Amino acid sequence: MNGASREALASAREQLDALTDNPSVDAAKLAEELAAVTALLDREVSLRRVLTDPAQAGEARAELAQRLLGSQVGGPTAELVSGMVRSRWSRSRDLADAIEELAHSADLAAAQRSGALDDVEDELFRFGRIVASAPELRSGLTSSTATTSAKTELLHSLLGGRANPVTERLVVRLVGAPRGRSLEAGLDALSKLAAHRRDRVVAVVTSAVPLSEGQRQRLGAALATVYGRQIHLNLDVDPEVLGGVQVRIGDEVINGTIAERLDEASRRMAG
Repeated sequence: MNGASREALASAREQLDALTDNPSVDAAKLAEELAAVTALLDREVSLRRVLTDPAQAGEARAELAQRLLGSQVGGPTAELVSGMVRSRWSRSRDLADAIEELAHSADLAAAQRSGALDDVEDELFRFGRIVASAPELRSGLTSSTATTSAKTELLHSLLGGRANPVTERLVVRLVGAPRGRSLEAGLDALSKLAAHRRDRVVAVVTSAVPLSEGQRQRLGAALATVYGRQIHLNLDVDPEVLGGVQVRIGDEVINGTIAERLDEASRRMAG
């Protein structure tokens, strides 16, 4: 997002944090209702345009949203969305994108309240790895010919009772309403939101063999010193690494693997 939309989203995030910090607000219900509003705005493009029309006063847009949603969702959701449409948005779609992000963030806040945010982060990462290694599963979850109910049933069979309910809700919502994203991109965005919830950086660590707890702690401490922030480690094992570790943080790759060293030696010899 750019310009006005970026500022509006930043303000909405602050409003959401204020709501989810209030123990009387049901964060899971808030997430469900915000997801429903996202679906409504995706279906009703003309409504989305009216609610973001810069020719209309912000207060008028907010009053319209309150009238439309007041009897359909709870007070916190109606107030949050009304505040969002009061702001200016660069594009009408940005409003729907922002509400979807807040829905995900509200679910993650529910996980944080119950002390399960670490589990949700890890489960999202592991599910992404499972999808990447199982083409048939990915096809079943992304096929345009499969119904949403069939995809949901498949996910419940995979995750039900095995993953945190928040993880299951997030993945079901992503698969049921991809909104133009690939499954991998959606899972990556969810992982980043989960990390942001704790103001942490996510590092994907690939090693030839599983790291010990001591190794994990030392690596996490070293990366935290380098980046000046707490680091959440998502661990993956790839025998082709041949030893050492590869660390990916965003677009940056720190490669300390034996395979990379051998490749570098070969390039020097060839040169």
